Amino acid sequence: MTDNFAISATPQAHAADVEFLVRRGMTKGYQLMSLLTPPLYATFALSRYGRAQFSVNRLLRATWIGGGAGMAGGGAFEYARTVYSNPEKVRARRIKAVYDTSSIRADDHSTIGGILFAVLTPAVLWKRANTINMVLGGAGIGSAVGLLAHHARTVTGDPAPIVRVPDIPPPLSEQTSKEEH
Repeated sequence: MTDNFAISATPQAHAADVEFLVRRGMTKGYQLMSLLTPPLYATFALSRYGRAQFSVNRLLRATWIGGGAGMAGGGAFEYARTVYSNPEKVRARRIKAVYDTSSIRADDHSTIGGILFAVLTPAVLWKRANTINMVLGGAGIGSAVGLLAHHARTVTGDPAPIVRVPDIPPPLSEQTSKEEH
């Protein structure tokens, strides 16, 4: 295992860890904003413009734009957080993320919901919205529904299995300093 950590000190390994964590940050940002945008937009639009100006097309457009903004923000935040961090600590965060079965299950449910709703939304709302807004907005709403399904399963007594994270040795810099004392 120490050999793997010696390899993880290379710039290529750090770049791979940063890439993994940025993709994960983008996924989590998309899921969160896809969950928050529809109710926030509906509340804002109804209180500001009234029911006459509220439409399904605008709600779906706001959903996919909000999800895209969440994806960009999540990726940018994670990039800023990891690119200049200690490579050993970034590697440890990646290993913990890889073994986080609850997060993996949430991503799976979100993906399934996104694909399902990207197909079902145009089938149900065919004449009520623009095609692009139906597909992309439906995917955003489906992502939120999948995320809610994951949390509902967890609350009702079907949590994701817990996988023990392998022991991660301390960073090489800490091992060297302990040996010197």
